[in-house]
Amino acid sequence: MYQTIRTESSGNIFIITINRPDKLNALNKTVIEELSQAVDEVYSSAEIRSAIITGAGSKAFVAGADISEFSGLTKEQAAQTSRKGQDVFFKIENAPKPILAAVNGFALGGGCELALSCHFRLCSANAKFGQPEVNLGLIPGYGGTQRLPQLIGKGKAMELMMTGNMISAEEALQLGLVNYVTTQEELLQKSKEILQLIETKAPIAISKLIGCVNTAVYGKVNASGKNIGFEEEISAFAYCFDTEDMKEGSAAFLEKRKPVFKGR
Repeated sequence: MYQTIRTESSGNIFIITINRPDKLNALNKTVIEELSQAVDEVYSSAEIRSAIITGAGSKAFVAGADISEFSGLTKEQAAQTSRKGQDVFFKIENAPKPILAAVNGFALGGGCELALSCHFRLCSANAKFGQPEVNLGLIPGYGGTQRLPQLIGKGKAMELMMTGNMISAEEALQLGLVNYVTTQEELLQKSKEILQLIETKAPIAISKLIGCVNTAVYGKVNASGKNIGFEEEISAFAYCFDTEDMKEGSAAFLEKRKPVFKGR
């Protein structure tokens, strides 16, 4: 049914696996679209009580966006890309059933943003988190500028996004970015155990709880479910595509060299 993801059921738990291990599960247009379709199944199926999102292999959850797709995008196309990703991640964040991220390796850029959009996160000891978009002359475009400060505080979020540095699983735990750190082998089982406990609670109460907590975090939102900060992120992300620095950063990434930014 899907080209870039796998889905399976474990009891009433729906497991969605990003399945591009040769590309470290990088997000491309197909992954975003298929992820959206899989999350639609979570919404619509009465058999599904909760879901896990994870990555194939032992190296990466999702190691970022597929930068090769960024080459040649216009400002308008960049805005559309950002909005599409945000829309899918909002669908995850506002799902009426718990969706947990089981982070089994690198969660960078769009991968970190995907994890942030889930209701909470577990990770294996080898996991690394980061928002390295600044190395490409960009900013996070799938909600990272809004969700990361909410989870770990403004100062640390600013540092991570400005430096592009990664943090370890243990630091992610200390900062409250993840709830638990496990071994690779125990990650899915621990995730299932938590969701199985949640499944013993009243489903309507869980659904209402998710909505109330999201309101507490983000306040009132517009008809599309976004507050003004997310809209500002789309605009700023797209603006960066008009800069020479972004073109240099993307070219340097694809050519495996250090970029030379000139502030224009």
